Amino acid sequence: MATFHLSLRRLGLLALATALTLTPTARAADKAGAGPAGIELGLQCWTFRSFTFLETLDKAANLGVKNIQIYAGQAIGGGLTGVIGPDLTPDQRKTIKGWVKDRGLELVSIGVTGAADEAGWKKLVAFAKDMGIRTIATEPEQEQLPMIDKVVKGTGIRIALHDHPAPSRYADPAVALAAVKSFGPHFGLCADTGHWTRDARDPVACLKMAEGRLIELHFKDISEPAKVAHDMPWGTGIGDAAGQVAELRRQKFKGYVFIEYEHNTPNLEADVARCIAWFRAALRAPIADLIAGKVMPPGYTQEIDNLWRDRWSSAAGKWPLPQPLLKPDLSNAEFAEGSWAWEGDVLVAKGGGDLWTKENYGDFALSLEFKVESAGNSGVFLRCSDTVNWLHNAIEVQILQGDAENPRHVVGSLFDVLAPGRQKPIEPGTWHQFVIIAQGAKIVVHLDGEKIIDTNLNEWTTAGKNPDDTPNKFAKAYRDMAREGRIGLQYHGNPVSFRNILIEKL
Repeated sequence: MATFHLSLRRLGLLALATALTLTPTARAADKAGAGPAGIELGLQCWTFRSFTFLETLDKAANLGVKNIQIYAGQAIGGGLTGVIGPDLTPDQRKTIKGWVKDRGLELVSIGVTGAADEAGWKKLVAFAKDMGIRTIATEPEQEQLPMIDKVVKGTGIRIALHDHPAPSRYADPAVALAAVKSFGPHFGLCADTGHWTRDARDPVACLKMAEGRLIELHFKDISEPAKVAHDMPWGTGIGDAAGQVAELRRQKFKGYVFIEYEHNTPNLEADVARCIAWFRAALRAPIADLIAGKVMPPGYTQEIDNLWRDRWSSAAGKWPLPQPLLKPDLSNAEFAEGSWAWEGDVLVAKGGGDLWTKENYGDFALSLEFKVESAGNSGVFLRCSDTVNWLHNAIEVQILQGDAENPRHVVGSLFDVLAPGRQKPIEPGTWHQFVIIAQGAKIVVHLDGEKIIDTNLNEWTTAGKNPDDTPNKFAKAYRDMAREGRIGLQYHGNPVSFRNILIEKL
C-alpha cells in the first residue's frame, strides 16, 4: 500500500483529508474551467523522473496539463536511446516534437540547467530555440550573467534564476533580484516557493518582493520548514498555497506555474491530480475566498461540526498526520490467508471472509475510498468487540450498489438501523469516498463529501428495535454497542476494493 500522507489544516472549519483521484470527466471539466488570464499551469518533468520522457508526456496529457518544462537527463523512451538535452540528434528532436504535438502539449521551458562556458550556452540556447522552448531556468554564477545576456540577446529566450535551498547562491530572493536588476525583462526568476519555505522564508512575502521579475514558478506546498520536508498536495501543507495564488493574482502575473512534485510517493499521480484540481479551483475562486481559506483541497470538507477546533493552540501549526489504517504487509490485520491482498495501492478482496484490524479504535476519523461492481455489497464495520459474532457486536456502514427495499440497507446507512438522510447512488466500477467520524455516541458519515448520517447511538434503547419502532436484527440495543473495538472491511461475496484508508484517533 502506498503511504498516503495528508495534513489536517485549519481552514476556518476543520478540513478532513480524504484521497481523490480525478475521473476523466472531472479532468475535462477542470481543463475547460477558465482562470485569470495569463496564469498557465505546467508540469516540470522532474515530477515523473522515475519514468521516461515519453511516459511523462502521456501522464501530462492524461492529467490535462499542456505546458511542459523539461529537464536535461531524463531517459527518452519510446525505443530511443539517450537522454533529453542539447545532445539530442536531429532525428530524435523531430520524433520528440512529434510526440509533443500529437498529445496537444507544448514545450515551454527547460531547467534547472546551464553550461560552463559561452560555447556551452550557445549550444543550450540553440537547442531551446529548435525545440520551441522560451525560457531557461538556471543557477549560474553571477559572473556569467553578462555573457549569458549576450548569448540570448535577440533570440527571444528568457533567463530565469532558480533558487535551491541555502547555501544555494540564489536561495535569498533579494540576491537573485539584485543579480538581474541591471538586465532587461528577459531576465527574472524561476521562483521555487517550496525551497523558500524549506529555508523558513515566507513564500507569499518572497513573491511580493519579486513582483515584476517573476517569469515562472515551481509552485509547491510542503510538509514542514526544513530541508527534509516533502511535497504535499497543494492546499494541505504549510506553504500557504492559497496565499501564493492570491498574491499571483493580485500581481496579475502572466507566466507558467509548474508542478514540480519532488516527493516520489507511490500515490504520485493521485497527488499531482489533487494539486491540479485545487489550483484550478483557486484560480476561479474570489480572492477573498482564497484568503479566508474557503477553497478546499479535493476530498476535504468544511462540514464536520468543528469537532477538532479546540485542539488548536496558538503555537500549533499542524494537526498530526492521519495514518494508514493498514500496513503494507497487512501484518496489523486479521483475515483468512489469501483472502485480501494489495494490488499496487489498492486493497482487493479475494474471497474467503472479512478483514479486521488487530488494534481497537474508540474515537476516530476514518477516511477511505471504495469501489464495487454492479449490485455489489460490502460494508465498513466500526468498533467490533467480537469478530466471531460480529453481527451483534459491530456497527456497519453499508456499501451497496443499487437499490434496496429497506432504506436502512442502502449505501451509507447504518445497516438495518438508520437510513441516510439522502440516498446517493454509487456507480459500478467507480471510486467513492466515505468519511466516518465516531466520537462517543456520535456517528457521522459523509459519502462523496455530503453528510448523510449524523446520529446519537444513545437513542437506540431497546434490543431489536429502532427509535421509530421499526425492527432491526440486533440482539442488543445500539446504545449498548461497545465504544471501542476493531475496524473491519466486509467481503460479502462480491468484488470490492478499497484504497487511501486513513485514520486519525481523536
